[in-house]
Amino acid sequence: MDLRRIILARYSLVLAFVLVFSVMVVGRIVYIQMSTGDKWEGKLQTLENKTEVIYGDRGNICSVNGRVLATSVPFYEIRFDLAAPGVGEVFNEQVGALAGELSKIFADRTAWQFKSQLKKAYQKKERYHLVHPRKVNYDELKRIEEFPIFKRGPYKGGFIAEQEYIRFTPHGNLAYRTIGLMNKGAYGGMLGSIGISGIEAQFEGYLRGEEGIAVRQNLSGRWVNISTVEPENGNDIITTIDIYLQDVVENSLRKQLVKSDAEYGTAILMEVETGKIRAISNLTRQNGNYAETYNWAIGHQGCTEPGSTFKLVSLMVAMDEAGVDTSDVYDIGDGKWKIYDRTIYDSDYGYGEHGDMTVKEIFEHSSNVGLAKIIEDQYGDRPREFVDRLYSLGLNRPLGLGFRGEANPSVKYPTDKNWWGTSLAYIAHGYEVKLSPLHVLSFYNAVANNGRMMKPMFVESVQANGKTVSTFKPEVVRNSICSDETTRKLQSMLEGVVLRGTASRLQSELYSFAGKTGTAKVLDSELGYAHRKYRASFAGYFPADNPKYSCIVVIAEPQKGSFYGGSVAGPVFREIADCVYTTDLSLDIAQNNDNEDIELPNVLNGDANQTVNVFKELNIPYSGNIKQADWVKVNENNHKAGLEPHSVEKNKMPDVLGMGAADAIYLIERSGMKSKLKGVGKVRKQFPLPGANCRDGQLVYLDLG
Repeated sequence: MDLRRIILARYSLVLAFVLVFSVMVVGRIVYIQMSTGDKWEGKLQTLENKTEVIYGDRGNICSVNGRVLATSVPFYEIRFDLAAPGVGEVFNEQVGALAGELSKIFADRTAWQFKSQLKKAYQKKERYHLVHPRKVNYDELKRIEEFPIFKRGPYKGGFIAEQEYIRFTPHGNLAYRTIGLMNKGAYGGMLGSIGISGIEAQFEGYLRGEEGIAVRQNLSGRWVNISTVEPENGNDIITTIDIYLQDVVENSLRKQLVKSDAEYGTAILMEVETGKIRAISNLTRQNGNYAETYNWAIGHQGCTEPGSTFKLVSLMVAMDEAGVDTSDVYDIGDGKWKIYDRTIYDSDYGYGEHGDMTVKEIFEHSSNVGLAKIIEDQYGDRPREFVDRLYSLGLNRPLGLGFRGEANPSVKYPTDKNWWGTSLAYIAHGYEVKLSPLHVLSFYNAVANNGRMMKPMFVESVQANGKTVSTFKPEVVRNSICSDETTRKLQSMLEGVVLRGTASRLQSELYSFAGKTGTAKVLDSELGYAHRKYRASFAGYFPADNPKYSCIVVIAEPQKGSFYGGSVAGPVFREIADCVYTTDLSLDIAQNNDNEDIELPNVLNGDANQTVNVFKELNIPYSGNIKQADWVKVNENNHKAGLEPHSVEKNKMPDVLGMGAADAIYLIERSGMKSKLKGVGKVRKQFPLPGANCRDGQLVYLDLG
């Protein structure tokens, strides 16, 4: 019993001690919380304020050719620590010289103004004085680092350069709105800028990389960041844009906009088989010039009534669903047709009777009356079936590109409040329906692609340090938009537009293409369609027999000259196609030419081995026995290159006529003489003449052209 009491007593003592200790701990916690909470809250806030999120280098956006379209370039904000150790030793003596140098870099202030500014800051002992609000580039920074006082460094000279990355587009406005814009956004500072539109926004997660953490520490009175968790640099985005084709498309569009004095224009070049966008340009009139200020090809504001380019869609539905054939005949009358309280006119109304026209002729000559009659005849009592088929093509939904601000197309439905008795006839020829240019192009591209509709594609891959980490494959939206027979008929009609119809003046003798003109009146909220505002367009593809590229051109509100699609937008399409043929070697425009029509390239006389290598590389036929020759002359012989040995005799003036400058100089100097050149190109004159006696050190005059 005594042992039991002893154990219980000891246990009670331990329990009491634990209880008292627990009460003391709780009491201490309550005391700290109640009486010193503000103190510790302040310390926590101070610790948080000393921690910063840091960012790695933002990834580049590149063309498919590897050219950089957007990159981050470092700029520097120049500040001055006027309380830094050592500044006082030289300030009064060198501040005038420093001010003079600063006025050369920042030309908007005089040396006297800089000197006065710096003296005031010195009197206040400012530790983070902003020298000038303009940020300088790296070359300017290197110059500033050598200025008086500053060249003593950050501690003796108080020099501070705060680095900041700014997004830069090396090719200016090329595809600018598609590449996208940046904004400081929620992350603050240019290192934390985020993409707000285009590819910059869509691929923000790839481009920005992973954030790091830095602790701010005070070193000699100046706060600096010490990295604790290093950030990861962003990845590079490889787009589908071909920089050479992009330049072609933009220049062609700009030229026509200036000529027509138009409000804006857009042009898109798409690869038929894959849906890859090889070029896209959006130009808007701004202060007398044209710049990329809005993406009309994709955005809401560019989603408008397409006009006659929509007729291809209407006919596809009528031919595939209702059995309409290209040989069916409709009476167009004089090109005017009244339906209910509205009248539909053809563009050539008033120029004689049209009478009976086949469906093919109606399309080729773009008859509004003809299309309206066809669709009204087939679907007048069942408009829902017609619109349902349009919906099945996705024409009432966004393309799902992932871009912010992507257009929402609209096609009226018979149950809508704004559906009128005339709506079906007007939809038939491209009104009361709104599509973006890229929507229209996607449909034309599907026709060119034998019915397979591809999703427009802007990015090919994501790369990190030159290695591919993710690739994007072409995406098929619909394997077939219609039957093969209907597709062939649509292709034939598009070719007919260029051969016999509204685009006949655009056809080329060197290659074939297919397409459709469009001229839509622009609806004004006050004046309706009665005012003279039009939107010209052309959509098509090339080559017609084996399409590789599809293209659409839209030019809004031309003020000078014609306003028809075939006269305004069509020439841009044709110029783009011409230029593409000169840059894309897979498109052979001379495949039917005979050898007699081939003009040999202008090959200079010169080194035998190099000349032969050129002919072999270009697959050019040549003849002549030159096995032992070091130098050759080139002559055209029966559409072949004739090569003759070219010997050089000792103490005789070598014949360098027809040679390039490098070979000519080499031969002359090897013979012990000196040369003096005038002009560029190949040697067309030389003095002394070939074969004349010569001596060492003699001066030979060469005239190049």
